[in-house]
Amino acid sequence: MSNSESDAYVRFDHVQKSYDGETLVVKDLNLDIPEGEFLTMLGPSGSGKTTSLMMLAGFEPATHGEIYLGGESINNVPPNKRGIGMVFQNYALFPHMTVAENLAFPLNVRGMNKVEAEAKVKRALEMVELPAMADRRPAQLSGGQQQRVAVARALVFDPKLILMDEPLGALDKQLREQMQYEIKHIHENLGVTVVYVTHDQAEALTMSDRIAVFEDGVIQQLSTPDDLYERPMNSFVAQFIGENNKLNGRVNQVKDSVATITLDDGQKVSAEAVGIDNAGDLTTLSLRPERVEIEPDDGQVDNILSGRIEELIYLGDHIRTRMNVAGNPDFIVKVPNSADHKPLVEGDTVRVGWKSADCRALDHLAS
Repeated sequence: MSNSESDAYVRFDHVQKSYDGETLVVKDLNLDIPEGEFLTMLGPSGSGKTTSLMMLAGFEPATHGEIYLGGESINNVPPNKRGIGMVFQNYALFPHMTVAENLAFPLNVRGMNKVEAEAKVKRALEMVELPAMADRRPAQLSGGQQQRVAVARALVFDPKLILMDEPLGALDKQLREQMQYEIKHIHENLGVTVVYVTHDQAEALTMSDRIAVFEDGVIQQLSTPDDLYERPMNSFVAQFIGENNKLNGRVNQVKDSVATITLDDGQKVSAEAVGIDNAGDLTTLSLRPERVEIEPDDGQVDNILSGRIEELIYLGDHIRTRMNVAGNPDFIVKVPNSADHKPLVEGDTVRVGWKSADCRALDHLAS
């Protein structure tokens, strides 16, 4: 999707937010979201993601800057006039109303006639596969069914933008994963723009077209899920997205975007240089566990070190192998569970290796 000014459906333009007049919770946020995109704001608690969503919804005023929707500034537009659908973690369903009455509520508020409202309620329930639940009250539904009703209520008046704030946080793991796919498919079928807030990086990777990773009120990286995982731009993103091995060292030289590094224990490796330019710079290497080979064939990898196997955990499709490598006692290797691999033994010392292209030399992250 293009992100030029002309096709930004949602725009944050130099937006800041402070609650006390001193500390900025959101710092100079500039973000364009094209129509029809599923964008996730991802980050730890206090990173600014939820505050950004609340400013877009109109529940919090921006301290500075402008927020645009469809090319029009909405800073002074009250929440109920923005035409935005909202889904919250606690569902916010009216317990004394039936499912159909809950869905009809936003339509009644907008003055829609009864016949048209009934048709829209029926269509929304079909969207979330709950047409038989129209006459039940929320207390008679499971948690997953209640969440589907909350999604249906956000969709029922045909908004062009839906905001979701940790909507799956109260569900158990299996149901949460099921709902991720359901929401993703609803988005794909309707083409509605979705801005989704979560602290769960697996959830963000599963559902999103793009992900904005927040930390300390700033977007650290804005990328597609695969780009974010495979090509983190700094050590915070590398550590926050997925599982990651880190090794600290000092840069010897950088040539053609490849850095040669002396690790803290004196061993030398090479890695792709990202924002690392000068000899002598401290750096933290980022390396995904599935990119490491145990006892690699000659010529298969660029870097080879030795490591002691500390722990083996059987996880079905792979063996999670915790090793001590280059002074890191929590160096993880995911070994596929197949007959091709020689059985591993705790306490053994083995060779481990990886390609330079699979390892990124990033800003230094203290141990």
